[in-house]
Amino acid sequence: MAQADRQLIEERDISSREGVDAVACVADAPSMARGACPSLGAPMITGDGLLVRLRPMTPGLTIGQFRALAEAADRHGNGLIEITARGNLQLRGMTAESMTGLAADIDRAGIVPETGVTIEIPPHSGLDPLEIADGRELATRLRQQIAALDPQPVLAPKLTIIIDSGGRLNLDAISADIRLRARRTADGSTTWVLAIGGTAQTAKVLASLSAEQFIPAVIGLLKTLARLGPRARGRDLDADRLRMELQSPEISALGIADKYVSPVGIHPIGDGLALGLRPSFGQIHASDVLRFLAIAEAAGATEIRTAPEHAILVLGLYVQAAREAQLAAAVCGFRTEADDPLNHIDVCSGAGACASAFYATKSAAAELLDTAPELLDSSLTVHLSGCRKGCARPVAAGLTIVGAPMGYGIVVNGSASSEPVAYIGKDKLKSALMHMSRLVRNNKVAGESAEECLTRLGTDAIVTALRQG
Repeated sequence: MAQADRQLIEERDISSREGVDAVACVADAPSMARGACPSLGAPMITGDGLLVRLRPMTPGLTIGQFRALAEAADRHGNGLIEITARGNLQLRGMTAESMTGLAADIDRAGIVPETGVTIEIPPHSGLDPLEIADGRELATRLRQQIAALDPQPVLAPKLTIIIDSGGRLNLDAISADIRLRARRTADGSTTWVLAIGGTAQTAKVLASLSAEQFIPAVIGLLKTLARLGPRARGRDLDADRLRMELQSPEISALGIADKYVSPVGIHPIGDGLALGLRPSFGQIHASDVLRFLAIAEAAGATEIRTAPEHAILVLGLYVQAAREAQLAAAVCGFRTEADDPLNHIDVCSGAGACASAFYATKSAAAELLDTAPELLDSSLTVHLSGCRKGCARPVAAGLTIVGAPMGYGIVVNGSASSEPVAYIGKDKLKSALMHMSRLVRNNKVAGESAEECLTRLGTDAIVTALRQG
Protein backbone atom coordinates (compact mmCIF):
# COMPACT_ATOMS: atom_id res chain seq x y z
CA MET A 1 0.00 0.00 0.00
CA ALA A 2 1.28 3.46 -0.86
CA GLN A 3 2.48 5.66 1.99
CA ALA A 4 -0.19 8.24 1.19
CA ASP A 5 -2.93 5.63 1.48
CA ARG A 6 -1.54 4.37 4.76
CA GLN A 7 -1.40 7.90 6.15
CA LEU A 8 -5.01 8.52 5.07
CA ILE A 9 -6.20 5.35 6.82
CA GLU A 10 -4.30 6.28 9.99
CA GLU A 11 -5.73 9.81 9.99
CA ARG A 12 -9.29 8.58 9.45
CA ASP A 13 -8.87 5.89 12.09
CA ILE A 14 -7.65 8.45 14.62
CA SER A 15 -10.49 10.79 13.66
CA SER A 16 -13.02 8.00 14.06
CA ARG A 17 -11.70 7.02 17.49
CA GLU A 18 -11.64 10.65 18.62
CA GLY A 19 -15.26 10.93 17.51
CA VAL A 20 -16.19 7.92 19.63
CA ASP A 21 -14.37 9.42 22.59
CA ALA A 22 -16.18 12.72 22.14
CA VAL A 23 -19.54 10.98 22.22
CA ALA A 24 -18.49 8.93 25.24
CA CYS A 25 -17.44 12.01 27.19
CA VAL A 26 -20.89 13.61 27.04
CA ALA A 27 -22.93 10.48 27.66
CA ASP A 28 -24.72 10.19 30.98
CA ALA A 29 -24.38 6.44 31.49
CA PRO A 30 -21.05 5.32 32.99
CA SER A 31 -21.01 2.39 30.61
CA MET A 32 -20.69 4.73 27.66
CA ALA A 33 -17.27 5.95 28.79
CA ARG A 34 -14.15 4.33 27.39
CA GLY A 35 -12.82 1.82 29.88
CA ALA A 36 -16.12 1.34 31.71
CA CYS A 37 -17.50 -2.14 32.37
CA PRO A 38 -21.09 -2.89 31.35
CA SER A 39 -23.18 -4.32 34.19
CA LEU A 40 -26.79 -4.98 35.15
CA GLY A 41 -27.00 -1.47 36.56
CA ALA A 42 -25.16 0.17 33.66
CA PRO A 43 -25.50 -1.87 30.43
CA MET A 44 -23.52 -0.83 27.37
CA ILE A 45 -25.09 0.29 24.11
CA THR A 46 -23.84 -1.86 21.21
CA GLY A 47 -24.89 -2.55 17.65
CA ASP A 48 -27.40 -5.26 18.61
CA GLY A 49 -28.91 -3.64 21.71
CA LEU A 50 -27.71 -3.46 25.28
CA LEU A 51 -24.81 -5.57 26.54
CA VAL A 52 -24.48 -6.83 30.12
CA ARG A 53 -21.30 -8.36 31.54
CA LEU A 54 -21.33 -10.20 34.84
CA ARG A 55 -19.00 -12.27 36.99
CA PRO A 56 -20.82 -14.22 39.71
CA MET A 57 -19.55 -13.88 43.28
CA THR A 58 -19.41 -17.68 43.58
CA PRO A 59 -16.69 -19.65 41.75
CA GLY A 60 -19.37 -21.30 39.61
CA LEU A 61 -23.09 -21.69 38.98
CA THR A 62 -25.24 -24.74 39.54
CA ILE A 63 -26.80 -26.33 36.48
CA GLY A 64 -30.12 -24.81 37.55
CA GLN A 65 -28.61 -21.34 37.83
CA PHE A 66 -26.91 -21.57 34.45
CA ARG A 67 -30.19 -22.76 32.93
CA ALA A 68 -32.00 -19.78 34.46
CA LEU A 69 -29.32 -17.46 33.06
CA ALA A 70 -29.73 -18.88 29.55
CA GLU A 71 -33.53 -18.63 29.75
CA ALA A 72 -33.24 -15.01 30.90
CA ALA A 73 -30.85 -14.21 28.04
CA ASP A 74 -33.36 -15.63 25.55
CA ARG A 75 -36.40 -14.01 27.21
CA HIS A 76 -34.99 -10.52 27.63
CA GLY A 77 -32.29 -10.28 24.93
CA ASN A 78 -31.39 -11.84 21.61
CA GLY A 79 -30.31 -15.08 23.29
CA LEU A 80 -26.60 -14.71 22.59
CA ILE A 81 -24.31 -15.61 25.48
CA GLU A 82 -20.59 -14.88 25.37
CA ILE A 83 -17.64 -15.96 27.49
CA THR A 84 -14.97 -13.27 27.45
CA ALA A 85 -11.20 -13.72 27.29
CA ARG A 86 -11.08 -13.31 31.09
CA GLY A 87 -13.95 -15.72 31.73
CA ASN A 88 -16.76 -13.21 32.26
CA LEU A 89 -20.32 -13.87 31.10
CA GLN A 90 -21.91 -11.47 28.61
CA LEU A 91 -25.57 -11.29 27.55
CA ARG A 92 -26.50 -9.40 24.41
CA GLY A 93 -29.46 -7.74 22.75
CA MET A 94 -31.41 -6.35 25.70
CA THR A 95 -33.51 -3.21 25.51
CA ALA A 96 -34.09 -0.51 28.11
CA GLU A 97 -37.52 -2.04 28.74
CA SER A 98 -36.25 -5.60 29.18
CA MET A 99 -33.45 -4.81 31.65
CA THR A 100 -35.74 -4.84 34.70
CA GLY A 101 -36.97 -8.33 33.87
CA LEU A 102 -33.43 -9.58 33.23
CA ALA A 103 -32.22 -8.28 36.61
CA ALA A 104 -35.22 -9.84 38.36
CA ASP A 105 -34.64 -13.25 36.76
CA ILE A 106 -30.94 -13.23 37.65
CA ASP A 107 -31.77 -12.28 41.23
CA ARG A 108 -34.47 -14.97 41.41
CA ALA A 109 -31.89 -17.57 40.32
CA GLY A 110 -29.67 -16.61 43.25
CA ILE A 111 -26.90 -15.30 40.99
CA VAL A 112 -25.09 -12.44 42.71
CA PRO A 113 -22.83 -10.44 40.35
CA GLU A 114 -19.46 -9.37 41.70
CA THR A 115 -19.17 -5.64 42.31
CA GLY A 116 -16.26 -3.44 43.24
CA VAL A 117 -12.67 -4.39 42.45
CA THR A 118 -12.40 -7.46 40.23
CA ILE A 119 -10.56 -10.32 41.91
CA GLU A 120 -9.83 -13.31 39.69
CA ILE A 121 -8.85 -16.81 40.82
CA PRO A 122 -8.12 -19.95 38.74
CA PRO A 123 -11.25 -21.79 37.57
CA HIS A 124 -10.22 -24.97 39.41
CA SER A 125 -9.62 -23.16 42.70
CA GLY A 126 -10.59 -25.32 45.67
CA LEU A 127 -10.81 -28.47 43.54
CA ASP A 128 -7.39 -28.99 41.97
CA PRO A 129 -5.07 -31.17 44.10
CA LEU A 130 -2.10 -29.55 42.35
CA GLU A 131 -2.84 -26.03 43.60
CA ILE A 132 -0.59 -24.73 46.36
CA ALA A 133 -3.27 -22.86 48.35
CA ASP A 134 -7.02 -22.21 48.25
CA GLY A 135 -7.43 -18.93 46.40
CA ARG A 136 -11.15 -18.73 47.20
CA GLU A 137 -10.65 -18.15 50.92
CA LEU A 138 -7.95 -15.55 50.34
CA ALA A 139 -10.07 -13.74 47.73
CA THR A 140 -12.99 -13.62 50.18
CA ARG A 141 -10.79 -12.14 52.91
CA LEU A 142 -9.39 -9.54 50.53
CA ARG A 143 -12.89 -8.53 49.35
CA GLN A 144 -13.98 -8.09 52.95
CA GLN A 145 -10.96 -5.91 53.73
CA ILE A 146 -11.59 -3.73 50.66
CA ALA A 147 -15.30 -3.40 51.49
CA ALA A 148 -14.38 -2.25 55.03
CA LEU A 149 -12.29 0.69 53.79
CA ASP A 150 -13.68 4.10 54.68
CA PRO A 151 -13.71 6.04 52.52
CA GLN A 152 -13.91 3.59 49.65
CA PRO A 153 -11.05 4.10 47.16
CA VAL A 154 -12.07 5.42 43.74
CA LEU A 155 -10.28 3.16 41.29
CA ALA A 156 -10.11 2.54 37.54
CA PRO A 157 -13.23 0.62 36.35
CA LYS A 158 -11.24 -2.28 34.89
CA LEU A 159 -8.64 -2.57 37.63
CA THR A 160 -8.01 -6.27 38.27
CA ILE A 161 -6.36 -8.31 41.01
CA ILE A 162 -5.29 -11.91 40.34
CA ILE A 163 -4.80 -14.42 43.14
CA ASP A 164 -3.24 -17.41 41.39
CA SER A 165 -2.87 -20.41 43.66
CA GLY A 166 -1.29 -22.54 40.95
CA GLY A 167 -2.60 -25.86 39.70
CA ARG A 168 -3.37 -27.28 36.31
CA LEU A 169 -5.12 -24.21 34.88
CA ASN A 170 -3.22 -21.12 35.99
CA LEU A 171 -3.73 -17.45 35.13
CA ASP A 172 -0.16 -16.74 33.98
CA ALA A 173 -1.25 -15.43 30.56
CA ILE A 174 -3.89 -13.04 31.95
CA SER A 175 -2.81 -9.48 32.58
CA ALA A 176 -3.55 -7.83 35.93
CA ASP A 177 -2.87 -4.58 37.74
CA ILE A 178 -1.92 -6.48 40.89
CA ARG A 179 -1.08 -10.19 40.84
CA LEU A 180 -0.22 -12.68 43.55
CA ARG A 181 1.26 -16.06 42.64
CA ALA A 182 1.63 -18.86 45.16
CA ARG A 183 5.05 -20.51 45.30
CA ARG A 184 6.35 -23.40 47.38
CA THR A 185 9.58 -22.61 49.22
CA ALA A 186 12.45 -25.02 49.87
CA ASP A 187 11.19 -25.75 53.38
CA GLY A 188 7.69 -26.59 52.10
CA SER A 189 5.95 -23.41 53.22
CA THR A 190 3.88 -21.19 50.92
CA THR A 191 4.91 -17.73 49.83
CA TRP A 192 3.05 -15.24 47.65
CA VAL A 193 4.91 -13.35 44.95
CA LEU A 194 3.44 -9.85 44.61
CA ALA A 195 3.80 -8.13 41.24
CA ILE A 196 2.20 -5.26 39.32
CA GLY A 197 1.18 -4.42 35.78
CA GLY A 198 1.28 -7.37 33.42
CA THR A 199 1.22 -11.11 32.88
CA ALA A 200 3.33 -13.61 34.81
CA GLN A 201 6.17 -12.96 32.36
CA THR A 202 5.94 -9.17 32.15
CA ALA A 203 4.76 -8.01 35.58
CA LYS A 204 7.19 -6.14 37.84
CA VAL A 205 7.88 -8.19 40.97
CA LEU A 206 7.73 -6.27 44.24
CA ALA A 207 8.05 -8.77 47.08
CA SER A 208 7.68 -12.30 48.37
CA LEU A 209 5.11 -12.31 51.18
CA SER A 210 3.29 -14.61 53.56
CA ALA A 211 -0.48 -15.03 53.40
CA GLU A 212 -0.78 -12.72 56.43
CA GLN A 213 1.32 -10.02 54.76
CA PHE A 214 -0.17 -9.94 51.29
CA ILE A 215 -3.62 -8.53 52.12
CA PRO A 216 -2.25 -5.42 53.89
CA ALA A 217 0.22 -5.03 50.99
CA VAL A 218 -2.58 -5.14 48.39
CA ILE A 219 -4.70 -2.69 50.40
CA GLY A 220 -1.73 -0.35 50.44
CA LEU A 221 -1.35 -0.59 46.66
CA LEU A 222 -5.06 0.18 46.17
CA LYS A 223 -4.79 3.27 48.37
CA THR A 224 -1.77 4.42 46.35
CA LEU A 225 -3.67 3.92 43.10
CA ALA A 226 -6.61 5.90 44.49
CA ARG A 227 -4.25 8.79 45.32
CA LEU A 228 -2.93 8.71 41.76
CA GLY A 229 -6.45 9.17 40.39
CA PRO A 230 -9.43 7.20 39.02
CA ARG A 231 -7.60 6.21 35.82
CA ALA A 232 -4.43 4.90 37.49
CA ARG A 233 -3.46 1.29 36.76
CA GLY A 234 -0.82 -1.08 38.07
CA ARG A 235 1.63 -0.02 35.37
CA ASP A 236 1.56 3.53 36.78
CA LEU A 237 2.97 2.48 40.17
CA ASP A 238 6.63 3.13 41.04
CA ALA A 239 8.01 -0.40 41.39
CA ASP A 240 11.41 0.63 42.77
CA ARG A 241 9.91 2.76 45.53
CA LEU A 242 7.41 0.04 46.44
CA ARG A 243 10.14 -2.59 46.70
CA MET A 244 11.94 -0.41 49.22
CA GLU A 245 8.76 0.16 51.24
CA LEU A 246 7.83 -3.53 51.37
CA GLN A 247 11.38 -4.52 52.40
CA SER A 248 10.89 -8.08 51.27
CA PRO A 249 13.87 -10.23 52.33
CA GLU A 250 13.63 -12.25 49.16
CA ILE A 251 12.20 -11.32 45.78
CA SER A 252 11.23 -14.38 43.77
CA ALA A 253 10.80 -13.36 40.16
CA LEU A 254 7.78 -14.76 38.40
CA GLY A 255 10.03 -15.31 35.41
CA ILE A 256 8.86 -17.80 32.84
CA ALA A 257 5.22 -18.79 33.04
CA ASP A 258 4.32 -22.31 34.06
CA LYS A 259 3.51 -24.89 31.41
CA TYR A 260 0.48 -23.88 29.42
CA VAL A 261 -2.59 -26.13 29.56
CA SER A 262 -5.64 -25.31 27.47
CA PRO A 263 -8.90 -25.14 29.43
CA VAL A 264 -10.56 -27.06 26.59
CA GLY A 265 -10.61 -30.83 27.04
CA ILE A 266 -11.06 -33.25 29.93
CA HIS A 267 -9.13 -32.46 33.11
CA PRO A 268 -8.66 -34.59 36.24
CA ILE A 269 -9.67 -32.79 39.46
CA GLY A 270 -9.70 -34.67 42.72
CA ASP A 271 -11.81 -37.79 42.36
CA GLY A 272 -13.68 -36.53 39.29
CA LEU A 273 -13.23 -34.75 35.98
CA ALA A 274 -13.84 -31.31 34.53
CA LEU A 275 -14.99 -30.99 30.93
CA GLY A 276 -13.61 -27.84 29.34
CA LEU A 277 -15.59 -26.38 26.43
CA ARG A 278 -15.29 -23.28 24.32
CA PRO A 279 -18.21 -21.76 22.37
CA SER A 280 -17.29 -21.23 18.73
CA PHE A 281 -15.77 -17.74 18.59
CA GLY A 282 -16.68 -17.30 22.27
CA GLN A 283 -20.41 -16.98 21.55
CA ILE A 284 -23.35 -19.39 21.68
CA HIS A 285 -27.14 -19.11 21.60
CA ALA A 286 -29.19 -19.80 24.71
CA SER A 287 -31.16 -22.53 22.94
CA ASP A 288 -27.94 -24.51 22.34
CA VAL A 289 -26.85 -23.95 25.94
CA LEU A 290 -30.19 -25.26 27.23
CA ARG A 291 -30.00 -28.28 24.98
CA PHE A 292 -26.52 -29.11 26.27
CA LEU A 293 -27.40 -28.49 29.93
CA ALA A 294 -30.20 -31.06 29.77
CA ILE A 295 -27.75 -33.69 28.51
CA ALA A 296 -24.98 -32.68 30.93
CA GLU A 297 -27.31 -32.76 33.93
CA ALA A 298 -28.58 -36.21 33.00
CA ALA A 299 -24.91 -37.31 32.82
CA GLY A 300 -24.32 -36.11 36.38
CA ALA A 301 -22.97 -32.57 35.90
CA THR A 302 -23.47 -30.35 38.94
CA GLU A 303 -21.70 -27.05 38.29
CA ILE A 304 -20.53 -24.75 35.50
CA ARG A 305 -17.50 -22.50 35.94
CA THR A 306 -16.26 -19.98 33.43
CA ALA A 307 -12.56 -19.94 32.54
CA PRO A 308 -10.12 -17.72 30.63
CA GLU A 309 -9.84 -18.05 26.86
CA HIS A 310 -13.63 -17.90 26.37
CA ALA A 311 -14.16 -21.29 28.03
CA ILE A 312 -16.42 -23.02 30.53
CA LEU A 313 -15.75 -26.00 32.80
CA VAL A 314 -18.46 -28.59 33.46
CA LEU A 315 -17.96 -30.25 36.86
CA GLY A 316 -19.34 -33.40 38.49
CA LEU A 317 -18.66 -35.82 35.64
CA TYR A 318 -16.84 -39.15 35.57
CA VAL A 319 -15.02 -40.81 32.69
CA GLN A 320 -17.81 -42.27 30.57
CA ALA A 321 -20.24 -39.46 31.35
CA ALA A 322 -17.59 -36.85 30.48
CA ARG A 323 -17.01 -38.48 27.09
CA GLU A 324 -20.74 -38.58 26.37
CA ALA A 325 -21.19 -34.95 27.43
CA GLN A 326 -18.21 -33.97 25.27
CA LEU A 327 -19.85 -35.54 22.19
CA ALA A 328 -23.13 -33.79 22.97
CA ALA A 329 -21.34 -30.45 23.43
CA ALA A 330 -19.83 -30.69 19.94
CA VAL A 331 -23.30 -31.12 18.45
CA CYS A 332 -24.55 -28.11 20.44
CA GLY A 333 -21.92 -25.72 19.07
CA PHE A 334 -19.02 -26.00 21.52
CA ARG A 335 -15.39 -26.69 20.63
CA THR A 336 -14.34 -29.73 22.64
CA GLU A 337 -10.71 -30.49 21.74
CA ALA A 338 -7.65 -28.49 22.79
CA ASP A 339 -6.03 -28.79 19.35
CA ASP A 340 -9.07 -27.48 17.44
CA PRO A 341 -7.80 -24.68 15.14
CA LEU A 342 -10.81 -22.56 16.10
CA ASN A 343 -9.47 -22.33 19.65
CA HIS A 344 -6.60 -20.26 18.28
CA ILE A 345 -8.80 -17.64 16.62
CA ASP A 346 -10.02 -14.91 18.98
CA VAL A 347 -12.95 -13.06 17.45
CA CYS A 348 -14.95 -10.11 18.72
CA SER A 349 -18.64 -9.66 17.90
CA GLY A 350 -17.83 -7.64 14.81
CA ALA A 351 -19.85 -5.31 12.60
CA GLY A 352 -23.58 -5.60 13.08
CA ALA A 353 -23.32 -6.66 16.72
CA CYS A 354 -20.90 -3.92 17.80
CA ALA A 355 -21.21 -0.28 16.81
CA SER A 356 -17.44 0.21 17.03
CA ALA A 357 -16.46 -2.61 14.65
CA PHE A 358 -15.39 -1.91 11.09
CA TYR A 359 -15.78 -5.42 9.65
CA ALA A 360 -17.63 -8.73 10.03
CA THR A 361 -15.09 -10.63 12.11
CA LYS A 362 -16.87 -14.00 12.07
CA SER A 363 -16.99 -14.02 8.27
CA ALA A 364 -13.29 -13.19 8.28
CA ALA A 365 -12.69 -16.14 10.64
CA ALA A 366 -14.37 -18.47 8.16
CA GLU A 367 -12.11 -17.10 5.40
CA LEU A 368 -9.09 -17.63 7.64
CA LEU A 369 -9.99 -21.30 8.12
CA ASP A 370 -10.52 -21.79 4.39
CA THR A 371 -7.57 -19.86 3.00
CA ALA A 372 -4.77 -19.90 5.60
CA PRO A 373 -4.51 -23.38 7.18
CA GLU A 374 -0.72 -23.06 7.66
CA LEU A 375 -1.30 -20.25 10.17
CA LEU A 376 -3.50 -22.45 12.36
CA ASP A 377 -1.16 -25.13 13.67
CA SER A 378 -1.90 -24.29 17.35
CA SER A 379 1.35 -22.34 17.74
CA LEU A 380 -0.08 -19.01 16.67
CA THR A 381 -3.10 -17.11 17.98
CA VAL A 382 -4.87 -14.99 15.37
CA HIS A 383 -6.94 -12.14 16.77
CA LEU A 384 -9.69 -10.70 14.56
CA SER A 385 -10.62 -7.38 16.13
CA GLY A 386 -13.29 -5.12 14.67
CA CYS A 387 -11.59 -2.04 16.11
CA ARG A 388 -8.55 -1.03 18.15
CA LYS A 389 -10.20 -1.72 21.52
CA GLY A 390 -9.34 -5.42 21.22
CA CYS A 391 -12.18 -6.68 23.44
CA ALA A 392 -11.82 -10.35 22.44
CA ARG A 393 -8.12 -10.48 23.39
CA PRO A 394 -6.66 -7.71 25.57
CA VAL A 395 -3.13 -9.14 25.37
CA ALA A 396 -0.77 -9.64 22.44
CA ALA A 397 -1.33 -12.23 19.72
CA GLY A 398 1.00 -13.61 17.08
CA LEU A 399 -1.15 -12.00 14.39
CA THR A 400 -3.88 -9.39 14.88
CA ILE A 401 -6.11 -8.04 12.12
CA VAL A 402 -7.63 -4.75 13.23
CA GLY A 403 -10.57 -3.05 11.55
CA ALA A 404 -10.00 0.48 10.27
CA PRO A 405 -12.29 2.86 8.30
CA MET A 406 -10.75 1.98 4.91
CA GLY A 407 -9.57 -1.57 5.52
CA TYR A 408 -7.43 -3.49 8.00
CA GLY A 409 -4.32 -2.93 10.07
CA ILE A 410 -1.99 -5.95 10.43
CA VAL A 411 -0.23 -6.26 13.80
CA VAL A 412 2.50 -8.85 14.40
CA ASN A 413 3.24 -9.96 17.99
CA GLY A 414 1.11 -7.21 19.47
CA SER A 415 -2.39 -6.28 20.59
CA ALA A 416 -5.16 -4.54 18.68
CA SER A 417 -3.97 -1.18 20.00
CA SER A 418 -0.39 -1.72 18.78
CA GLU A 419 1.03 -0.01 15.71
CA PRO A 420 0.28 -2.08 12.57
CA VAL A 421 3.19 -3.16 10.40
CA ALA A 422 1.02 -2.66 7.32
CA TYR A 423 -2.45 -1.69 6.15
CA ILE A 424 -4.53 -3.44 3.49
CA GLY A 425 -7.71 -2.39 1.72
CA LYS A 426 -11.20 -3.72 2.46
CA ASP A 427 -11.17 -6.17 -0.45
CA LYS A 428 -7.64 -7.48 0.18
CA LEU A 429 -8.05 -9.57 3.33
CA LYS A 430 -8.57 -12.94 1.68
CA SER A 431 -5.60 -12.58 -0.67
CA ALA A 432 -3.41 -11.25 2.16
CA LEU A 433 -4.22 -14.28 4.31
CA MET A 434 -3.45 -16.58 1.40
CA HIS A 435 -0.05 -14.95 0.86
CA MET A 436 0.84 -15.15 4.55
CA SER A 437 -0.15 -18.81 4.61
CA ARG A 438 1.95 -19.44 1.52
CA LEU A 439 4.86 -17.60 3.14
CA VAL A 440 4.80 -20.06 6.04
CA ARG A 441 4.30 -23.09 3.79
CA ASN A 442 7.22 -22.20 1.54
CA ASN A 443 9.67 -21.19 4.27
CA LYS A 444 8.95 -23.43 7.24
CA VAL A 445 11.79 -25.82 8.00
CA ALA A 446 11.38 -29.30 9.48
CA GLY A 447 9.99 -29.21 13.00
CA GLU A 448 9.27 -25.49 12.90
CA SER A 449 5.88 -24.06 13.88
CA ALA A 450 4.07 -21.24 12.11
CA GLU A 451 4.91 -18.85 14.95
CA GLU A 452 8.60 -19.81 14.89
CA CYS A 453 8.69 -19.45 11.11
CA LEU A 454 7.16 -15.96 11.12
CA THR A 455 9.42 -14.87 13.98
CA ARG A 456 12.50 -16.08 12.09
CA LEU A 457 11.45 -14.44 8.82
CA GLY A 458 10.75 -11.13 10.54
CA THR A 459 8.45 -8.20 9.89
CA ASP A 460 9.93 -7.24 6.51
CA ALA A 461 9.08 -10.63 4.99
CA ILE A 462 5.54 -10.43 6.35
CA VAL A 463 5.03 -6.93 4.97
CA THR A 464 6.33 -8.06 1.58
CA ALA A 465 3.84 -10.95 1.56
CA LEU A 466 1.01 -8.59 2.50
CA ARG A 467 1.91 -6.19 -0.30
CA GLN A 468 1.85 -9.07 -2.76
CA GLY A 469 -1.67 -9.78 -1.51
